[in-house]
Amino acid sequence: MGVLQQIQTGKQSLPPRLLVYGTEGVGKSTLAAGAPKPIFIQTEDGLSEIACSRFPLAKSVDEVLAALAGLVTEEHGFNTVVIDSLDWLERLIWDAVCREYGVESIEKADGGYQRGYVHALSYWRRVIDGLDLLRSRGMISILIAHAKVEKFEDPEAAPYDRYSPRLHKHAGALITEWSDAVLFATRKIRTESQDTGFGRTRTIAVGLGKDGGDRVLRTVGGPSCVAKNRYSLPAELPLSWPALLAGLMGQAVEQKGAVANG
Repeated sequence: MGVLQQIQTGKQSLPPRLLVYGTEGVGKSTLAAGAPKPIFIQTEDGLSEIACSRFPLAKSVDEVLAALAGLVTEEHGFNTVVIDSLDWLERLIWDAVCREYGVESIEKADGGYQRGYVHALSYWRRVIDGLDLLRSRGMISILIAHAKVEKFEDPEAAPYDRYSPRLHKHAGALITEWSDAVLFATRKIRTESQDTGFGRTRTIAVGLGKDGGDRVLRTVGGPSCVAKNRYSLPAELPLSWPALLAGLMGQAVEQKGAVANG
């Protein structure tokens, strides 16, 4: 077969690779638990109140890689793999790099100068390779991370603060590029100004309800957060798996319609 005969055309329908990040307690793990037949690879101890299948708490990156390998090679009925969470997995990866170079801090690995963070990418790529193998077998990947506030140096505007996954910039860039969707989970809070007299006003939150505001997923990046998606999702969705699935399935239906009309 010639090289040109191997050319592929059209869109491919593959299981999504999702990165969901947000503040503590917003409902990231609950969202993932609603996905089809999920199995959690837990690197932090926070699933005790969620009814789900999970591996024992991983104490090393090798245990995480072994769990991925087991899902690849052994028979099972799971349809979604969840890593909860990436920022705790990053600590395990840093521990592995420190052991490899006989140092106590990632900053000192291989003589310092940020080399430790570069070496950590080799472990991240092994995790990604395992996830890609599972994807080729039809499994959805959901990666959960906590959020941090970072200062973004915008070349077209003044610097501003925004939310991003709580990962080192090298790992964050790799995972963000690999993911089909980076989704920011947050609470939607409305504010209004209130007159306090004497020409003064104050800003208060309104309509919070008992849960502290509507929980939403932001799917498009902007000045407030890092986000993206390859599915033409609405800019904002309710924080629930049915709502996210409806968005993803809407895109799938749209693709099938385009093929039929073509």
